[in-house]
Amino acid sequence: MHPVRIVGIVALVVGVVLIALGYNASQSFAEELSESLTGRYSDETTWYFIGGVASATLGLLLAVFGKKR
Repeated sequence: MHPVRIVGIVALVVGVVLIALGYNASQSFAEELSESLTGRYSDETTWYFIGGVASATLGLLLAVFGKKR
């Protein structure tokens, strides 16, 4: 397997983990209370989602379209 594809798979896994952390953080009592009062998630939770989606997207692209032998 080409190293670019391995990096892509690792980035995909990291992205999924970050999305899961963001989802878990968004379900906490303090986050739900904050979201109901302000209408948005905290900066930390938002960055989990943004970083997770970016990493998962990059990882998927690298894993699928990475250099072939």
